Amino acid sequence: MAFATLTLEDKKNHIIKEAPVGFSWTTLIFGAFVPLFRADWGWFFIMLVANVITWGLAGILFGFIYNRIYIQNMLKKGFKVKSYVGDKKLIESKAQIKIRK
Repeated sequence: MAFATLTLEDKKNHIIKEAPVGFSWTTLIFGAFVPLFRADWGWFFIMLVANVITWGLAGILFGFIYNRIYIQNMLKKGFKVKSYVGDKKLIESKAQIKIRK
C-alpha cells in the first residue's frame, strides 16, 4: 500500500496544511465529518446531502475522490506545494497536479 502526503503552504497568510494523497479511508468511515473538520464548507454540505439521499453509499465514491478535490481546491486558493512524502509520480497521478521542484 502506497502512502503519500503533500504539505501545502499559503505564504501570504502563513498557513501550512498537510493533505493526504490517494484513497481516503477517513472519508469512507466518517463521511461528511472530514470536510467539516477541514473547514471545507461547500464539500461538507455536498457530501452531507449526497450521503442522506443515498443512505451513505455516496461515501464510497467520496472515499476515492475527496482527497484529490481537497488538494485541487487548496491550490486554487493560492496554496503552493512546500514538500511531499512519497513517490513524486504517484502523487502527481493521484492528485492530478504537477509538482515543480
